[in-house]
Amino acid sequence: MPNTIPKTTHYSIEAIRADAHYLVKRGIVSPQQPIYILLAHLPEREHDTFEQVLERHEYLLRDRIIDLLPQRNWQND
Repeated sequence: MPNTIPKTTHYSIEAIRADAHYLVKRGIVSPQQPIYILLAHLPEREHDTFEQVLERHEYLLRDRIIDLLPQRNWQND
């Protein structure tokens, strides 16, 4: 299985979140890594669009990937 995000033709925050979840679930990236790590898994021509979508939703490339992922409900012990 390749270590790249499935081809996306249109980026939305939902698509970016799905891509991040895909890479975390497969152990390719860690949720604690900065979001800019995801750029390594995209074609260079898509970097600007990716960054613009993040900026519109107030994410910075230095934020952690975990910030993009859905919150988990933790049960108290």
